[in-house]
Amino acid sequence: MKMHGIAFGLLLGTQLALAPGLSLAQPAATLTYAQPLEREAVTKVQEALRRAGAYDGAVDGIWGPASRTALERFQQGRGLQVTGEMNQATAATLGVNPAELLPASRTPPASTEVLSERVVRNIQTRLRTLGFYEGGIDGLWGPATQTAIERFQQSRSLQVTGQLTPVTASAMGLDPNNLEAPPR
Repeated sequence: MKMHGIAFGLLLGTQLALAPGLSLAQPAATLTYAQPLEREAVTKVQEALRRAGAYDGAVDGIWGPASRTALERFQQGRGLQVTGEMNQATAATLGVNPAELLPASRTPPASTEVLSERVVRNIQTRLRTLGFYEGGIDGLWGPATQTAIERFQQSRSLQVTGQLTPVTASAMGLDPNNLEAPPR
């Protein structure tokens, strides 16, 4: 699953702003989580920007400078916070359902990487310690691990994706930049 440059920011209470590449950024004035959009979602945003008269580039699902500039121009013209990133207010103003921009699949973990058995074991161990996982510590991402992640996310008022996002990893006490590291 290939991820693209645009991100969809969702307000999640008191989370940290996450910069591309899963690195933690300084706390922002508006605390958000940015999730990269997939090609299909980028296409939907480009189509909506075109309908709004803000974009005349190719509707190709590739988020480039012209797409970002169009989004910024749209945000500015509608009195929205100019971020160049999708957020719920921008999606609503564009007439795009935010749920359509998020991945529908319940496939495993973080963005585009496949997690090693060692990392999955670390996640399972942490989820067990936190009381969300009762399965075997086998290093396999299966339904029990998926459900445990979802239950953990729900318990912390995080976006329930079943995926190990940087925000979820951090909330679990794991370093999102080094999932092999012991919990903090």
